[in-house]
Amino acid sequence: MKQNFITPLIIVVFFLSCKEDKTITPQKEETKIETKAPSKQEEITDPKETEVWDPEPKAISFNDSNVPSDATILFDGNGLDQWISTKDSTAAAWTINPDKTMTVKPGTGDIQTKNNFGSVQLHLEWKAPDVVEGEGQGRGNSGVFFQNKYEVQILDSYQNRTYSNGQATSIYKQHIPLVNATKPNDQWQTYDIIFHAPEFDTDGRKTKSGFFTVIHNGVLVQDHVEILGSTEYIGPPKNDPHGKGPIKLQDHSNPVHYRNIWVREL
Repeated sequence: MKQNFITPLIIVVFFLSCKEDKTITPQKEETKIETKAPSKQEEITDPKETEVWDPEPKAISFNDSNVPSDATILFDGNGLDQWISTKDSTAAAWTINPDKTMTVKPGTGDIQTKNNFGSVQLHLEWKAPDVVEGEGQGRGNSGVFFQNKYEVQILDSYQNRTYSNGQATSIYKQHIPLVNATKPNDQWQTYDIIFHAPEFDTDGRKTKSGFFTVIHNGVLVQDHVEILGSTEYIGPPKNDPHGKGPIKLQDHSNPVHYRNIWVREL
């Protein structure tokens, strides 16, 4: 009997047609992003490529007392024309000496510049009283104030112990000097002070702190330290808004001597 192959074939086709139709989607080819290796910077062989010619710094000169030509002389021994009394704005009453120095006249009060200043470089020279008297804060005490608020202490700190944030070159009650570079009272002391004034917005908020750098007798003693606010005798610093202000020298009842004071606006 001849075998029939058609029936099994029909069954197989029927079975395959009943299965779920699964379409094979061809795999999407991944996009390859080519990254270029950073090009090596071309080596500079010509020194002129790194030369900057503009702007050219302004040239200054110096007078016989070594005061720079762009400075304002505040005291050179020829009078107190640049100063007034702090308490009543009358003429400053400190003593002018024959050697062109000036001395605090105890009881006459602080003196301050007629002009107001912002950020400045200040140079001044001072000497402790000729006779050593008192101790601690009572010996050769004065001070230089910026904008009538921020004091760099002046004190006879040669072999004279006091609280560290109140000795010579301290930012009073805020920053202790790095070292004590005070000379004996028979020698002149030199202060070179960089003062960057704090800034305030129109609403009276402080937007930028001020900073002091102080060099005492050629030695760095305050290295760009932040001004926390006014240098108060009692209590914490205050940050009342203000603009430019005078430079003030303090009468602390000690006959401290001064000479050669000049300022450069920054």
